[in-house]
Amino acid sequence: MDEQEPKKGAKVICAGLLAHADAGKTTLTEQLLYIAGAIRKAGSVDDGTAQTDWLDVERRRGISVRAASSRLTLGDTAVNLIDTPGHADFSGEVERSLGALDGAVLLLSAVEGVQAQTKLIWKAMDTLRLPGIIFLNKIDRAGSDCKKVLSQLAREFPGSRFFPMQSVRGEGKIDAAVSGPDWEDASFQENLLLELADFDPEIEEAVLNEEQPPLSNLQDSLKRAVAARQMTPVFFGSAKTGVGCRELLDGMVSLLPPAPQDTDAPLSGLVYKVEYDPVMGKAAHIRLLGGKLQNRDPVPVLGQEEPEKITQIRRRMGEKTQDIGEITAGDIGVVYGLSKIKTGDIIGTEPLNRACSIATPLLQVQVYPEKPEELPALVEALRQLSDEDPLLDLLWLPEERELHIKITGVIQLEVLEELIAQRFGLKAAFSKPTVIYKETPAHEGIGYESYTWPKPCWAQVELKIEPLPRGSGIQYESAIKEKQIFYRYQNHIKTSVFQNLKQGVYGWEVTDAKITLVGGSHHTIHTHPLDFFVATPVALLDGLTKCGSILLEPMLAVQMTAPEEVLGRVLGDITAMRGEFDTPVIANGEFTLEARLPAADSIDYPIAFRSLTSGKGLYSTRFDGYQECPLELGKTCPRRGIDPLDRAKWILWARNAITG
Repeated sequence: MDEQEPKKGAKVICAGLLAHADAGKTTLTEQLLYIAGAIRKAGSVDDGTAQTDWLDVERRRGISVRAASSRLTLGDTAVNLIDTPGHADFSGEVERSLGALDGAVLLLSAVEGVQAQTKLIWKAMDTLRLPGIIFLNKIDRAGSDCKKVLSQLAREFPGSRFFPMQSVRGEGKIDAAVSGPDWEDASFQENLLLELADFDPEIEEAVLNEEQPPLSNLQDSLKRAVAARQMTPVFFGSAKTGVGCRELLDGMVSLLPPAPQDTDAPLSGLVYKVEYDPVMGKAAHIRLLGGKLQNRDPVPVLGQEEPEKITQIRRRMGEKTQDIGEITAGDIGVVYGLSKIKTGDIIGTEPLNRACSIATPLLQVQVYPEKPEELPALVEALRQLSDEDPLLDLLWLPEERELHIKITGVIQLEVLEELIAQRFGLKAAFSKPTVIYKETPAHEGIGYESYTWPKPCWAQVELKIEPLPRGSGIQYESAIKEKQIFYRYQNHIKTSVFQNLKQGVYGWEVTDAKITLVGGSHHTIHTHPLDFFVATPVALLDGLTKCGSILLEPMLAVQMTAPEEVLGRVLGDITAMRGEFDTPVIANGEFTLEARLPAADSIDYPIAFRSLTSGKGLYSTRFDGYQECPLELGKTCPRRGIDPLDRAKWILWARNAITG
């Protein structure tokens, strides 16, 4: 048995390390692995020796771009650590990892405190009700102020309860240290008792009766409060020096809830990551929630007709893998042999409620091969990369011989260029990134299409389109019975609606709308199943045109910190970018400012901000929804492919009578 494997039946915890960029997640991962004996020496991000930053591009840049798994054992507990990227450009990796977790450690710098990505992650943890622990890192750095950060946490996340488990000595100095948690200390117990009384009736009764519950009762009550996300313990330390890391690891093992391990339950799991092995092919990282998987097992995947067989199951430890032969409920593993698997797929036959959106690509680019003859190879390379990162949303237009992808930022684009060169030996060029707008119906309308000629065909579709509030997305329903249109044809209509909402009147994806199938008909003799795929896009575009369209632009929530003397210039820049800002907070010769900016106007501003502040300023952003944009200040997008409103040409194309 591997020394990092606990005895059979021991508890397993899948824990994520989450943070804003540069908070120290990868350094902390190294310390935790070293303390548990999983590695002989803690690696370094700066030296390129970290276990979980094993891609060449990660080691060269000193940043994490992919979520990476490792494993340690402490006593009778196995902990699967998932180290996630902190840079906003790679937040899709965080999004995909969240569904695989039992709990998380959220790192904050004790110097910078709560930052833009911190808020985004905390909101996602709230949505998923994901239990967490906070680790205030970098207490040995000048400017560390744990008390200030604790106050900031309470202010930024009202309704959440944060409980310090330790005290800090020598804060801001290289020899900073921590004390606790001291469970025998009367003051510690009293403070914890008062906090838990708000959640635990037994503890509340003890407080009212001025009784002291047994220590084990306090510890069990805290575990329950953490699991229910009623309380969040806070630990302190320095991942760089190792201070506080042992205490954090003990806290993770004792306070985060273990995974349910019901191997007799129906097979259920989540594919949270896909990558390609040069020898074994597609590798699916699976968090198993129920049942078990073994080599040569057929794997049912929700939405796929036929299961595929597993050829091998391994466990990843950074760059290395180990053959394990099976995954049991509660654990994670890497499965090979599933050629059709995609990131986000669900293992089993029942949907899971473990998804949360925190990554929204706001930019699109066209990709070109350096040599025209390498275009087919580049298409295949991007298909592989899109399997790994579905947010790239690859669009291949064979008639135009064009490749388009979506990205979250320019750093991601630079990393993609390196990955394409290293993995596939191809040199790719990219167009200048352009902002992705969206559109929404201006008012209610009806779209209709009667496709009954030339025979044999028959498909009549009537769609009601209504605008919805911002952030609602798309809602679809049918108001008609099977007698009017067979349910199998109604499914075709629904599928076609969602496919064709990607291009509205202005050429952008349609959002914030309710679409209802209110009328139509089929013919028992003349209707062909594909007829509704011909008629629905025409009805949809007819309705969208009658509704009129409102252009929507993406907005960014921005947090800036810089020397006070540049504040006036920054406020002027925000106004020029059509932005809004809150009252600046000024302290110690610096200002901190929160603003809301249109992405299109501020895309290049981080570069100008760094120049303006001589590199001393901090600038972080997060997506903050879409809002209406005057058409003259935005952009339309040329339609790709045949326009369904050119009805005659569309029908000929749909019936393969002409090419696009």
